[in-house]
Amino acid sequence: MPHSTTKPLGKSKRKRYIWIAVAVAVMLLLGKILFFGAPPKPDYATAEVKVADMEDSVLASGTLEAVRQVSVGAQVSGQLKSLKVQLGDEVQQGQLVAEIDDMTQQNDLRNAQAALATRKAERQAKLATLKQAELAYKRQRQMLARDASSREDFEQAEATLKVTRADIAALDAQIAQAEIEVDTARVNLGYTRISSPMDGKVVAIVTKEGQTVNSIQIAPTIIKVAQVDTMTVKAQISEADVTRVRPGQKVYFTILGEPDKRHYGTLRAIEPAPDSIQRDESTSALTGAASSASGTSAAVYYNGLFDVPNPDETLRISMTAQVFIVLGEAEQTLVIPSSALGKRGEDGLYTVRVIGPDDKPVERQIKVGMNNNVNAQVLEGLAAGDKVVSAEAAAPATPL
Repeated sequence: MPHSTTKPLGKSKRKRYIWIAVAVAVMLLLGKILFFGAPPKPDYATAEVKVADMEDSVLASGTLEAVRQVSVGAQVSGQLKSLKVQLGDEVQQGQLVAEIDDMTQQNDLRNAQAALATRKAERQAKLATLKQAELAYKRQRQMLARDASSREDFEQAEATLKVTRADIAALDAQIAQAEIEVDTARVNLGYTRISSPMDGKVVAIVTKEGQTVNSIQIAPTIIKVAQVDTMTVKAQISEADVTRVRPGQKVYFTILGEPDKRHYGTLRAIEPAPDSIQRDESTSALTGAASSASGTSAAVYYNGLFDVPNPDETLRISMTAQVFIVLGEAEQTLVIPSSALGKRGEDGLYTVRVIGPDDKPVERQIKVGMNNNVNAQVLEGLAAGDKVVSAEAAAPATPL
């Protein structure tokens, strides 16, 4: 009886069968994808609940000013004879900073003194006349009593006495006026020596040596002196934010040259009216008419004021400041993107969609604290690591 044997498959044949099986599986998978479509992607973006520091603040644009600045001007007219300071010099209160040619003021003082001396001399002469008038009056009165003189002569002597006394009273008034003119001339002479009214730094020289100043209409400015060891920041707060801001709130700002360095202060005051109220009424009327014609209205800002120390004088006048007025802050608190917040209920709770274990979003009510429109502080309802729906996915672009 014949004996039959089966030869084992070779290694090459087994590999070939394996590759065929893999190819079939791939083809089946591709066919399924093509027939049924790819598995749908979530139509939303998610964000993780994180622990972070949070701050709610009002952003404002500000300008730096010296805490105190004065324009040192001339109160008399004349040529600026000498300037005693240079730009950037430190000056003390009462220090001489400029002199105006005082020839005119010297002459005015001499004229006033001469007029005063004249009035005093006239008064001395009138006193001698008064003495004679008194003697004549006394003599006429005695003679009239003895019928040795007529009443007409007596009345004439009496009238002369009264007129002389009146002349002396008039001279007394003229002397007082002349003394005032002397004092005024002396003060005007003093005005030719211009002194600094305070300690500070010369930040501007407006009038140069040799220029003529005219103080008749307005006091011309010679130099400007400012105290720059402390600076005042004037922050423009929009009318939309000013109702949330109060004096005493923490403030910080940065400048363009040092964007990473913060300067801190405390809000001192909020001006009750915008700068536009200082404009002339006619200008305001024209501006209002133009705004009405164009159908637009100008933005309204209120100045918030606070002071910051400036011992090294890094901060300078007219610098631009990016100001942050802190309304609230919290350290290491739960935060989520503000875009994740849904509708706010009557109970004050917000609705968010939380990703569950099955990767499906489930609505949940949470309690929110601060909300700066970027991040929101979570007080109750979520834990660190939870994922929430932060935004809906953008719709695919329609092919042209």
